[in-house]
Amino acid sequence: MRAVTFDFGQTLAELDTAMLASRLAERGVTVAASALQDARPAMWRRYNEAIRAGLGGHPWVLLMATLLRSAGVEDEAVDPLSEWLFIEQPKRNLWRRPIAGMIERVRALRARGIPVGVISNSEGGLSGLISEMGWTHDFDVVADSGALGMEKPDRAIFDWTAEGLGVHPAEVVHVGDSWAADYLGARAAGMRAVLFRGRDLMPSGAVLEVDSRGAACESPDELDEVLRAMGMSGG
Repeated sequence: MRAVTFDFGQTLAELDTAMLASRLAERGVTVAASALQDARPAMWRRYNEAIRAGLGGHPWVLLMATLLRSAGVEDEAVDPLSEWLFIEQPKRNLWRRPIAGMIERVRALRARGIPVGVISNSEGGLSGLISEMGWTHDFDVVADSGALGMEKPDRAIFDWTAEGLGVHPAEVVHVGDSWAADYLGARAAGMRAVLFRGRDLMPSGAVLEVDSRGAACESPDELDEVLRAMGMSGG
C-alpha cells in the first residue's frame, strides 16, 4: 500500500456541539451541548441509511434535523433551524473539533513519505476550514464533494483522489466512519477500507465485511495496528 486517505467529519474532526448550542441560542433555542452530544449516534445512523438508499447531495439538512429532534428541540422549530444552519455552514463550519490523536497519525504518515489525502462529503468550503485549523500543509490532496460535484460512495471521487496522490486506487487505504459512504464506497472503488468508530452506527441489518481488504477500529491506537497489518503505519 502506498497512500492513505481519510474522511474528514467524525474521522479527523467532529461536530463541535458547544458551538452548535451557541448557534442555536442565537435563534432563541436553548439546548445543552451534552444533549446534542448524546444525539449524535441517531444522526449518523440516519446518514448511513440515507446514503445506502441513494439519497445524494450530502443530506446535511436531514442529518441536522435528526440531531435536533433527537436532542429534544420542538418539532416545529427543527426544519427552520436546520435550514438556517445549512445556510450558515459555509461561514461557520460546525465540524471543527479535532479528534484526539488523528492529525498526529496523518503527520506521522507524511513524515515517512506516505501521501495522504482527504475525501469528504462536504459543502464546498473544506479547504478553508482545514486552513482555519492550521492543517493546510498536512494533506497532499483534499477532495471536497461540494467543490468537485461528485461524492462518496460514487467511485469517481475516490478515483480523482488516487490520481491526485499519484497512485492506483488499489494502492490506497481509506479510513472513515461511514459504513455506506466510506467503507462500502472505498471497497467498491478498489481501495482497502478501514471503518473508524463506525461499527455501532451501521443501519440495522447491515453487514461489515472484514477481510484482507477491510477492517474496523475504534481508536487511533487501533488504527495504527490496522495500518501496520496493511503494510503501513502512522505511529
